Amino acid sequence: MFNIFKKTYNHEERTLFDFMRRGILFSKLTDDELSKFTPHLHLRHYTKGEVIFFRDDPSQALYLISRGIVTLNIDIEDKFEDLVHLKATDTFGDNAILEGTNRPYNAVCFSDHADVYVIPQAVIHNIFEENNKIKAKMMTSMAEIYDRFTGHLFRAYKESFGFFDLGRAFMPF
Repeated sequence: MFNIFKKTYNHEERTLFDFMRRGILFSKLTDDELSKFTPHLHLRHYTKGEVIFFRDDPSQALYLISRGIVTLNIDIEDKFEDLVHLKATDTFGDNAILEGTNRPYNAVCFSDHADVYVIPQAVIHNIFEENNKIKAKMMTSMAEIYDRFTGHLFRAYKESFGFFDLGRAFMPF
């Protein structure tokens, strides 16, 4: 049965939905669910070396890379160690979907230019308040991200022959 009242989306909207779904956080959402976020996507332009956010900053937004490369790094004393280089369709700042969090790393534009969609944390939480289904799907995706991260952490520890203190990762909150 065809529903004449069902919202339809144009080619540009569908392209944006497909782009968003390539990131794990949005992969489980329907077009109608994604449409709640799209009016709040703000495209920001960064240049090489420009800081997007610093470690310990409040987590006030979620980021989706449209074009370019962003590096996530951590500062140890006066040195910076790159953790990962992210490219188009990658998301970062995922902990913005959680309340009261701070950034665990720095995010810096690595390529000459990067275009990054920004979704403010307040918008995400408003959408969550209005739609528990969206919140449940995104929290499930967040759990998958952290499960994958934990797997990588243990693999790195095993491969390093225990040269770092894994017990520090499990300190009580």
